[in-house]
Amino acid sequence: MCVSLLMGGRRYASKIVPRLPVGSRGIRVDEWSNAETKTTGVPSNGGKIGTMTDVVDTERLRKWLVNTSEEHGAAVMHVAGDDDNASYAFSVGAWRRFGKPEAVVIGLPKEVAHAVINTYVQRVGGGERFSPGRLYEGFVAEAAVTVEKVAMQHYPEYLGSAMLVYGDPDFPAVQLLLPTAEGAFPWHDDAPPGFAEFQPVLTTSGRPESWTPGHDGA
Repeated sequence: MCVSLLMGGRRYASKIVPRLPVGSRGIRVDEWSNAETKTTGVPSNGGKIGTMTDVVDTERLRKWLVNTSEEHGAAVMHVAGDDDNASYAFSVGAWRRFGKPEAVVIGLPKEVAHAVINTYVQRVGGGERFSPGRLYEGFVAEAAVTVEKVAMQHYPEYLGSAMLVYGDPDFPAVQLLLPTAEGAFPWHDDAPPGFAEFQPVLTTSGRPESWTPGHDGA
């Protein structure tokens, strides 16, 4: 089964199948849908997501993020893509609850992104540590992911809602990076054209900085 990385108007196929959230087992990551646009969602009775059309009430969102992380370990925020930029998702609460970095993933379909962030929060909530450059299985089938530290210059765009909870960008974050079906990461020479632009590496240089690719990391 193939899942495509949805990056702008292009698709980069990966032979990956999401490991979907486990529901009531373990830590569940809840969602405020499209919360950084003018369409917002709030949990309704039964834990479902309701929607409303309005400008985001930032204090209401902050309280929801805090309450959700207290109850479930973290919240996950989704931001839709457009013709020039990929969609992305990120956690809010991992640092607050477990002292572990928040996580960002770029370019995946919403359901898959949700599952990947959910898996990350479950694993760090259980005490696992993720080292940049190493390969980790168990996020998606048939593909291993790696992680890199997110440079603070990218926080306003990719972690904006997290700063509602923390007050400033003084918290760590990592990016979860996925390869193509052929195993190419964005920085590899055999990566398809445009892959590095549509799954950008959120470092200062736009390339891995915590390890040397092909030497001591992916």
